[in-house]
Amino acid sequence: MGKSRVLRANWYEYPRYYDIAVQTYTRREADFIRAAFRKHCPFRVRRLLEPACGTGRLIREFAARGYEMVGFDLNRRTLDYLRRRLARSRLDGEIFEADMADFRLRRRVDAAFCTVSTFRHLLSEKEAHRHLNCVAQSLRPGGVYVLGVHLLSSNTPKNDVQCWKERRGETQVAANLRVLRIDRRRRIERFRIELLIRERAKKFRLRHEFMFRTYTGKQFRQLLRSVPSLELCGVYDLRYGLEQAPTPMGEMPYSSFVLKRRARL
Repeated sequence: MGKSRVLRANWYEYPRYYDIAVQTYTRREADFIRAAFRKHCPFRVRRLLEPACGTGRLIREFAARGYEMVGFDLNRRTLDYLRRRLARSRLDGEIFEADMADFRLRRRVDAAFCTVSTFRHLLSEKEAHRHLNCVAQSLRPGGVYVLGVHLLSSNTPKNDVQCWKERRGETQVAANLRVLRIDRRRRIERFRIELLIRERAKKFRLRHEFMFRTYTGKQFRQLLRSVPSLELCGVYDLRYGLEQAPTPMGEMPYSSFVLKRRARL
């Protein structure tokens, strides 16, 4: 193969390649989320929500484990991909198009989850606040929300690079995720993701740039305090699970927050 061509496009518009790239830790994440439900939720969890579910790797994993799944996203291609994958596996799920900061469910769920900093796609404090209130309204009293967020600390590298490879059948995806810039004043972190895709005789690069909102531990706690309907009942490092020793928030590279919906809103 010669030099690969570069396609500059939103990687969410190519759901199969995106799904392959992020498949590695699906079971481990699902195990952690289920353990958090069992530890912090006072009743048996059966009905789950994933906001901004994308291609629904966790939707499919939990559906295969017997949970009743609800998920939504703004990207129609990823939702179509998810519906096809569910149908192929003979799994069910209530899947619909909606905005993270403005959604309403027909029936409340027992618990919810949102991982890998998807929450940080909400680029303003107003949107983040509205999202958390929507989640609270969607949970039954005592229900919990597991929210995974990368926090910004004083030693966060400015040019951090992560590289990994994944394969599914004859398709190989090599990913390169790079931090381009961190603007602490505007609280914006800019990323570039590049996927090198090899599939039989086809080879090309998919390049996409996107932004996340930044949070220090202090800033995230301030946001949570502004939503009194949700109570913070646990902060964990996914690497060590639920039995870890307490670690100061902001020192963990990836924090999993467990929020509980109070009895009265």
